Amino acid sequence: MPSLPEMPMLETAVQAETPEGIVIELHPAGMPARCYAFLLDWGIRMLVMSALGPLAAMMGGVGRGMLFAMYFLLEWFYPVAFELSRWGATPGKRLFRLKTVMDNGLPITPAASLTRNLLRVVDFLPALFGFAILSMLWRRDCKRIGDIVAATLVVYQSRPAKRSVLEHVKPIAPTRALSLKEQQALLALAARAPRLTPARVDELAAIAAPVIGLAVVENTSPQIVTQQVLGVAQWLLGDREHS
Repeated sequence: MPSLPEMPMLETAVQAETPEGIVIELHPAGMPARCYAFLLDWGIRMLVMSALGPLAAMMGGVGRGMLFAMYFLLEWFYPVAFELSRWGATPGKRLFRLKTVMDNGLPITPAASLTRNLLRVVDFLPALFGFAILSMLWRRDCKRIGDIVAATLVVYQSRPAKRSVLEHVKPIAPTRALSLKEQQALLALAARAPRLTPARVDELAAIAAPVIGLAVVENTSPQIVTQQVLGVAQWLLGDREHS
């Protein structure tokens, strides 16, 4: 699906820890982007109902019953069906590069999706999503009440290009056993590298170099240090064919 240019993000990044102990950075979506996505999804549902209206009218009472059933399904299960898809997002969210995940960054579960969407009736109160707006403005992670209860987040999706940072890095096996905290630090650097300038990546790699037993001397090329540090991170990620 084509997407609009990405909206500028405020610095509201939150850190989440996966069950494997890896810390990742998530960027919660703010109220404007979520509002636009909601309006687009609402428009899609209304178009479907408008298209079915004439057909239901020709079927009399049965048609009206089917129309009410379709309205119920679209209103309550339209977002659930798309959130549980491989995209993790409704068409409106996909257009604005948003997706719904669990607080730890993992894909949303069926129970969480049902919970957050059923609680839209609470978020709507007292009128026009008043509670949802207050909650999103108050919280740094921009959660509405349904997200708080379901332990979910609506976040900006990473740009596909960010996956290419380690593509040309040769995996390097560490020269010693690394502790869990050291592995987390290297993986966190590799995850953040696409969002940083090359100079900043080189600077952080120099700091991380002692972790992999690399002594950085004055004449050592920063690019070589970065390649070796990211190479160990690549090895930790499981790419060990060429190490």
